[in-house]
Amino acid sequence: MTETRPFLVGIAGGSGSGKSTLVRALTALLGADRVATLSHDAYYCDRSHLPAAQRAALGYDTPEALDTELFLEHLAALRVRRAVRAPRYCFSTDRRVGVDAPVEPRPIVLVDGVLLLHDPRVRALLDLTVFLDVPDAMRLSRRTRSDVSEEPRPRRSGLSVYDAIVRGSHARHVEPTKTLADLVLLNVGRVDRLAEIAASVILDRLDRRSRGAAA
Repeated sequence: MTETRPFLVGIAGGSGSGKSTLVRALTALLGADRVATLSHDAYYCDRSHLPAAQRAALGYDTPEALDTELFLEHLAALRVRRAVRAPRYCFSTDRRVGVDAPVEPRPIVLVDGVLLLHDPRVRALLDLTVFLDVPDAMRLSRRTRSDVSEEPRPRRSGLSVYDAIVRGSHARHVEPTKTLADLVLLNVGRVDRLAEIAASVILDRLDRRSRGAAA
């Protein structure tokens, strides 16, 4: 498997849906030595040229907030077995602060993001797409609980801003992409069972690809 191109798995879903938790569970199941991870959250556009107050008022859950061209470039590089270095994004200041450690093109690359399936060019570069479906009230609870931090975004929104911005953005940009996913998983309980299902599908796809290449 190490001689073939990496198998890119996209994991999408709204804020608070459990994407990062699923990535960690899948990494443990599939083997950390075989898995690399890349977060779409790293590719938010640098906003350092804007005044701090204006940066703070901008939303994250819109396609325009992301540097899609750089993200596409990095996905394409991973597919041809080239390591990439994603930007390091500071959500407290809404600016890039350098680059992160290299993401190696391991046999399986798990890519997660709220808006991951929005752009058809991104979907075309992914070998398998998963959408985590979670009721709105549960996502809100997970997002705002003080002892849970699924994503590195600041919890500065509160309920009023969640209603005004996040819920509307989810309805417009995120929820419609559920129908575009290869696999939709309802995440309302423990994630370990979902990870087992997703891992089984990933390994089956890899096995079929391997048998197809050998034919």
